[in-house]
Amino acid sequence: MKSMKPVLFAFGALFIIILLIPTLLVTPFMDQSKGKLGKELSVAKSDAPVLAESPVAVPVYRSQTKKIENIPLEEYVIGVVASEMPAEFETEALKAQALAARTYITKQLMNDQTLSAPEGSIVTDTQMHQVYKNPQELKSLWGDDYTWKLEKITEAVAATQGKVLTYENQPIDALFFSTSNGYTENSEAYWTEAIPYLKSVESTWDEDSPKFYDQKVISIEEFENKLGVNINNNGSVGKITGLTPGKRVATVEVGGKEFSGKQVREKLELKSSDFTWEMKGDSVVIETKGFGHGVGMSQYGANFMAEDGKKYNDIVSYYYQGTKISAAEPFLTKYTAKN
Repeated sequence: MKSMKPVLFAFGALFIIILLIPTLLVTPFMDQSKGKLGKELSVAKSDAPVLAESPVAVPVYRSQTKKIENIPLEEYVIGVVASEMPAEFETEALKAQALAARTYITKQLMNDQTLSAPEGSIVTDTQMHQVYKNPQELKSLWGDDYTWKLEKITEAVAATQGKVLTYENQPIDALFFSTSNGYTENSEAYWTEAIPYLKSVESTWDEDSPKFYDQKVISIEEFENKLGVNINNNGSVGKITGLTPGKRVATVEVGGKEFSGKQVREKLELKSSDFTWEMKGDSVVIETKGFGHGVGMSQYGANFMAEDGKKYNDIVSYYYQGTKISAAEPFLTKYTAKN
């Protein structure tokens, strides 16, 4: 009779293998949470910027409720970025917008008095200063996209928190607008003050913005009423007599009167002060390039730069030339000391 030991040994080995199979299958998944891979995932998660507690609150006049709300600084910046720039934009562009928004409000907080803001507030929630919407308003606006949009914008704000743009150790006027005409504008060409970091730079990639071109058709009667002129006598709309460094209309003669490009833009409610026009029948057809005043950072330009691989610090240093990224804390401390 043959020995049974080899048979018993074979069955024993098979039994051990059967017992080991579940362990072998489960071990890789256990490693993801406890082993090396798990550590890598944990580190990646911890690397994501976390929004810190805001050092100050911003008194914002809410235009709908007619009340002043004290909004924590970083939450205010989130609400501004969410309102002023599409969440679909590149993260680096959103970071640049967050830095501009925080710089703007920090400078306003340092001012003794803010123009056009009701007493007790620093800014309104409108385009007069910076558009701001709270989470409830954003949820109503975004619907099902609310969660991912807010998370993306919050991450961009958290990545730049505590930072502002400075020039000669002071927060800058971090102006921004939607789309250039191919160039940004000198500050003195649109307003009156020459600001060294708000100078015209090329932004040719803005031609790809959906807001680059616009056309407006208005009746001759409306045109004349809004400008206070009569153009029927000479049969022409007007003559452009000067251009700005940003290739926009500096001066134009209409019906015997001279206007600045800014005046025409505001009176006729044009998208840009880079305009051309012609008379067609009883209407004036006006074509514009760009959207906004053109001073400071082009938002679409920032997004195109980000798509091209530029980081937020590259973007802001290009549009606000000569500026530095600095800590906001010293300026916010001065504000809290006064209040």
